[in-house]
Amino acid sequence: MRCPRIEVDLSKIRRNTKTVARRLGPLGIGVTGVTKAVCGHPAIGQAMLDGGALGLAEARISNVQRLRQAGITCPVTLIRTPMLSQVDEVVHFCEASYNTEIAVIAALASVAISKDKIHGIILMVEMGDQRDGILPENLADIAQQVMKMTGVVLKGIGANFACLSGVAPTASQMATLATLANELEGVCGPVLKTVSGGNSANLPWALGEQTTGRINDLRLGEAILLGVEPVSGDRIGKMHTDAFTLVAEVIETETKPTPFPIALVDPTLARLHIVPTSGATTRLILAIGHQDTDISGLSLPVGCALIGATSDHLVIEVNRCTMKPGSEVRFQMNYKALMHAMAAPDIEVKLLNDPLTKQPLQIQGKSEHLTLVWKNLA
Repeated sequence: MRCPRIEVDLSKIRRNTKTVARRLGPLGIGVTGVTKAVCGHPAIGQAMLDGGALGLAEARISNVQRLRQAGITCPVTLIRTPMLSQVDEVVHFCEASYNTEIAVIAALASVAISKDKIHGIILMVEMGDQRDGILPENLADIAQQVMKMTGVVLKGIGANFACLSGVAPTASQMATLATLANELEGVCGPVLKTVSGGNSANLPWALGEQTTGRINDLRLGEAILLGVEPVSGDRIGKMHTDAFTLVAEVIETETKPTPFPIALVDPTLARLHIVPTSGATTRLILAIGHQDTDISGLSLPVGCALIGATSDHLVIEVNRCTMKPGSEVRFQMNYKALMHAMAAPDIEVKLLNDPLTKQPLQIQGKSEHLTLVWKNLA
């Protein structure tokens, strides 16, 4: 098999999606599957839909195009504010988009009119993450402007948490968002079909003891893909944390002294003494590096220690080594490492348990109630 590669167990993604969808459903919250970390991979998006996601969400229009070209016909929402240079593609490929700028919304409306379409607008509200969002005091005014436009329809509001700030939402913040929805409808009428509370960081709140109020949607990526809660990194209930495995190939294995003898070119450095340690260690050099993934986000196999990495090489130390050039080493990844690896041009994606093929497909480039288990997986 080719290396490096990512092995994707689609059955685990389906089960993770089914778990959160079945747990959140009775609370009145639907699941929107977020595929941006996997570059809009169609098979992964389809696995989310098969597991119960009501639609998909993306941050890049190129990823949406990839989904559409593969035959995905479900509603797809662009969750990053559209670029003015891409409003035509946004209206063509997406049913709705999250927005913060009235000029962008007006451009979307103009394109929608020319295409004889109606584009859904969800207004993103700033609730403390300090990334994208309309200040709450300006929300009603912008919403009223959207209501007056043809070509677009005010579909809902949403908020974002734990992305830039890294801080999970509080019950008070979620109650405030629900209040904003009620107040907005007091001005504009009952127009909000979607009140999107946030992302995977919202799960502890959603599954807590308090009521969820007006919140009827969560945009879930990391929880479905990796089975963890983003802020703590802890596993969620019995969710699968190993749906993705990065496989790298060994290109050198040698037992080298520690530390390696150094020839001192500068005689003034001769006074430095390197104290040798006992024994020798085996170092493996793997054909993967910083260009391929976030090395700090890899979980090494038991018995291995990270020595370092360069652009194209990863060096690990092992206690006992039976490997040789051509052997493979398998890693689990955090969200950042997964995101980088899925976008790396030299990493192949191999699909496992794909119901459409019944066989592993290679493409380039019983349900449990969900409870939070605060267990450190490291």
